[in-house]
Amino acid sequence: MTTFMRMLIFAALFWAGIAMADGNHHAASDIDQAKLGKVHFPVSCTPAAQTQFDKALAMLHSFWYDEAEKAFQQVISTDPDCVMGYWGIAMSLYQQLWATTPTVEEVQRARNALAQVQPAMIKTAREKAYLDAIAIIYPPADSHDNNSYSTRKLAYEQAMQRIAEQFPDDSEATLFYALALISNVSLDDKTFARQKQALQLLQRILKEEPHHPGIAHYIIHSSDYPELAALGLDAARAYTHIAPTVPHALHMSSHIFVRLGLWQDVVHSNLAAYRASQEHASDNYGDDIHYKDYLLYAYLQLGETEKARAIVQEILATDQAHPHNTTIAYAFAAIPARFAAEQGDWQAAARLSIHPASFPWQQFGWCEALTYFTKGIGAARTGDIDDAKHSLQQLTVLRDQDRAAQQHYTAGQIEIQRLAVAAWIALAENHAEEALHLMRAAADLEDSTEKDNVTPGSILPARELLGELLLTLDQPAAALKELEASLQRTPNRRNGISLAAQAAKKAGDLAKAKQYEQQFQAL
Repeated sequence: MTTFMRMLIFAALFWAGIAMADGNHHAASDIDQAKLGKVHFPVSCTPAAQTQFDKALAMLHSFWYDEAEKAFQQVISTDPDCVMGYWGIAMSLYQQLWATTPTVEEVQRARNALAQVQPAMIKTAREKAYLDAIAIIYPPADSHDNNSYSTRKLAYEQAMQRIAEQFPDDSEATLFYALALISNVSLDDKTFARQKQALQLLQRILKEEPHHPGIAHYIIHSSDYPELAALGLDAARAYTHIAPTVPHALHMSSHIFVRLGLWQDVVHSNLAAYRASQEHASDNYGDDIHYKDYLLYAYLQLGETEKARAIVQEILATDQAHPHNTTIAYAFAAIPARFAAEQGDWQAAARLSIHPASFPWQQFGWCEALTYFTKGIGAARTGDIDDAKHSLQQLTVLRDQDRAAQQHYTAGQIEIQRLAVAAWIALAENHAEEALHLMRAAADLEDSTEKDNVTPGSILPARELLGELLLTLDQPAAALKELEASLQRTPNRRNGISLAAQAAKKAGDLAKAKQYEQQFQAL
């Protein structure tokens, strides 16, 4: 057994103890410090500001960015010479796992905060190092720093590594270094080198700080992959107890639950997150709609069709969607598309439209592509080849736009969808071999990359579609092989299990057919 695995097994004991120790799973309207997790980061500030700083930092570690920024503002109101309060404001605007780049307004707010720090105010080398590190992300407007945002993120990661090495007893430096590592992962790297490195760092400090929200949170993010998801389950169960007042903390656990096909847990996690968000009267519509996308996905797997339909109806009744960001764009495109596709309602899929029409979809081509993917599959499967080819052309245009903009990841995701639509068009035109070739290419491409944080999963997994295509072509044994491979990556999916049962029965494997039928009934 490797040292890495020993550390993970040892960690599970801590998470189990935390979950048993704290049964309170309700949000606190006053944002009680005890319900944010246990964080202490000694800084050169007054005692009152130190207390406020620890509370703000706990919020930051759970990505409660808006509240964290307000809390760090309180720190500097209490102690204007507390330089780490200004650092905290800048860090609250650096949403390194979420945003592609900070907005112009966010950059200016961060610069304004950092500009308040005069050299004479900095009392320790450690605090100067933290300030210098975050300043990499926000170079002054009049500087000659022309480095791209991704280059600055890598430079920030290197700065945090130096701080962690210079101050080995500073667990916060280790945590922020681990976060920087996972913020720079490539979704095409199937060795998961950065994720595993982050996990080792996080497990190293787990023993001393088992109730720290950042440790559980970043272990979940580091494990949010089919191959690693089981390593994050204990952290996922613990995190909701560590920070039960934070909407994102309650939701974040569902990333692991989705990976493992634990649908009831996904439902409970996202309902709790939504309630916490409403209780705090947060103006975070993007977060709320993100939770509902995950909810809809879980409801569909459980056969809770009417609950899923209510979410779709809410989306379609909304004519304006703000703010204009990827989270909103993805959910508005994915929710109606997912509902039609998962139900196998190809007529409804073919009738999908871009909604809301007033949204600036040209800024979010990957999200817009979800509608054309689902429309294309629906049109091909209902015999409307002209409409299917129109969707195929739109996917080609969107893919090419992202390629031209050097957005390689999203261009690749659109290409997976384009290949799948082309495959089902080929099948409709009786070109079986071409259809198989295209659909297999889509499945292989999807397997070579990973999903973005914004999505619970593909509208339809490409390898599951390949299995269904093979089943349509009366190749049940080959179909079963592909469906079982798909279920390895996306376990407990309702359609995957149903199709596997059909394939096994047609292939004459009655034992497997019974196994999958029982699994389907268990849903």
